[in-house]
Amino acid sequence: MLSFFANPIRFQSLAKWLVPIFGITAFGLIVSAWILGLFVVPIDYQQGETFRIIYVHVPAVTVASLAYAFLASASFVSFVWRHSLADSAAKAAAPIGAALTFLGLATGALWGKPMWGAYWVWDARLTSTLVMFFLFVGYMAIRGAIRDETTRARIAAITAMIGALNLPIIKFSVDWWSSLHQPASLLRAGGPGIDSSMLYPVLMAIVGYGCLFGWLVLLKMLTELDQRRSLTLMRRAAGRIGSSASVQTTEDPNA
Repeated sequence: MLSFFANPIRFQSLAKWLVPIFGITAFGLIVSAWILGLFVVPIDYQQGETFRIIYVHVPAVTVASLAYAFLASASFVSFVWRHSLADSAAKAAAPIGAALTFLGLATGALWGKPMWGAYWVWDARLTSTLVMFFLFVGYMAIRGAIRDETTRARIAAITAMIGALNLPIIKFSVDWWSSLHQPASLLRAGGPGIDSSMLYPVLMAIVGYGCLFGWLVLLKMLTELDQRRSLTLMRRAAGRIGSSASVQTTEDPNA
């Protein structure tokens, strides 16, 4: 199935069908989750109103990690099979993943100040998430610093794949080290550990952020494919004009 849509023309057909679905779903789920989280879910008995930032922070960090997993997977496909669409997907995912990670770090700092008394502490979860942000930025820096397209794609892919080792550290840091973060509340043995009134809006926001990520990635990939096609057509047109001019010069009896 994936190999079938590896063809750019088939991929474009699928992507143009998925883009509005992802966009509408993302908007509907995120807005609904925020409305429920801000106005319907009751106040937390320990954190008061401050806990409501969970509906922005948790989805951002969760989808940022998934975005990095997507980046590493696309980089692997690009590195092994040298497929241009996989490279385009990785390139499109990096800035979106970086933005989500930054949003997660920023909202985490705003949440941490009233809870921990500081905007930042060198907690294992915070530090490993910051490392992920630098990995996203480093990937983009490599793509912008190396001129040769093939070389930069392969070096960036290697960097992304190595950086994937940080993902289990982010996930299990609260279990492996003493942490100010609470243990896992969503993905854990025995099921989620938060009340259903909070759980459903969080899950809606996570799915909404995921659809937002997919929507933006597809839009960037479609834009790049259109740019490639335009560049190819311009080169072909320039080649025809050059060939025509050469023929006319050769046939000119005064030449």
